[in-house]
Amino acid sequence: MDPLERLVLRARELEPRMRERLAAYVHHETPTGDADALNRLGEVLGGHYAELGAAVTAVPSDTGDHLVAAWPAGEADGGAAGDGTPTERPHVVVLGHHDTVWPVGQLAGRMPYVDDGTLIRGPGVFDMKGGLVAFETAIAVLRDCDVPLAQPVRLVVTADEEIGTPTGRALVERELSGAAAALGLEPPHPKGGLKTGRHGSTRVRLEAIGVEAHAALDRTRGVSAIDELVDQLVRLRGIAEAEEGVLYNVGTVYGGTRTNVTAGRAGAELGFRFGDAEVERRVLDQLARLEPIRADAGVQAQILTSRPAWAGTGNEGMLAAVVAAGERVGQQVRGAHALGAADTNFAGAAGVPALDGFGPRGRGAHAVHEEVVAESLVERAALIASVLASPLGPVSDDPLTTRP
Repeated sequence: MDPLERLVLRARELEPRMRERLAAYVHHETPTGDADALNRLGEVLGGHYAELGAAVTAVPSDTGDHLVAAWPAGEADGGAAGDGTPTERPHVVVLGHHDTVWPVGQLAGRMPYVDDGTLIRGPGVFDMKGGLVAFETAIAVLRDCDVPLAQPVRLVVTADEEIGTPTGRALVERELSGAAAALGLEPPHPKGGLKTGRHGSTRVRLEAIGVEAHAALDRTRGVSAIDELVDQLVRLRGIAEAEEGVLYNVGTVYGGTRTNVTAGRAGAELGFRFGDAEVERRVLDQLARLEPIRADAGVQAQILTSRPAWAGTGNEGMLAAVVAAGERVGQQVRGAHALGAADTNFAGAAGVPALDGFGPRGRGAHAVHEEVVAESLVERAALIASVLASPLGPVSDDPLTTRP
């Protein structure tokens, strides 16, 4: 049996275990910021990666530890330097996360775990515990089929991706240093297409300061922070609309104390998404230079998290390699830009060839109807296995085509 058939057959044989693992991971509810919950699942994940031959490191964080699992290439070296010293092949970074947007208790409430044989539903199945299961199964498939990794692989599982990876970003960027390519385990496009680029995403806290006073008896002394905030939000909408490809959303608004007191403080949390790095720079520069509209008022914008725009240019060679890897396991791979941001933005913006969306097909990220198509767990495991067994950088041979 040739390598193509072996990879697909083994992935199908492992489907029951994949479903068991996904159920177990989802039942470990892991909301962003709940360090104890995240670390409990992290220990389980790390144990599974170690069983699959990885060197596993937990990277401490107050809001939940991140994980790095490193597998060596299947063949010992990538050649030799001029002095005969063996050189290591450039590694592939695989990016995932184990935090979700759902609070503990969601399973017992509106989103019970359901596997009806065709669809699997529950908090985090699509974003992105299904991707974690597909990846670990791909590693198992390669091991079981005696097909080596073409390059060293480093899996980075962050604990705070859902809020912009504020503590995990430095780790991601560190592991990207010297990488040949990056793969993201996030959900794919609705029909399963990969994500060849992503909009940048910036979260901003905008605060306005006014002067408190009696709203009737001393109204001329008062300066409303709420009025200032509203006008600043309208101003920012105009800035966003003047640029191409900018999405702007006011997510939360707060301020004031009582109806008979002129508001002394008000604020909002905003989300910006950018399709172009230069547009992103112009908008954020204007944000940093905001001035109050009213005398005696104040305004300040604080960037909470920022993922740079990733246009996807320079990915053509990598996409072609992944398309070829897909053909080897009987799959047609397509790709397109995505509006959402993820940790692959850091790779793409740094010039590392990247593709995202290797998680299983489904729908409902961050929604109560979150679900994955069960069969696509097998498809994605086989695809990832084929990709990792194929060169994504300066590697001279292809194990899938050269092994007997």
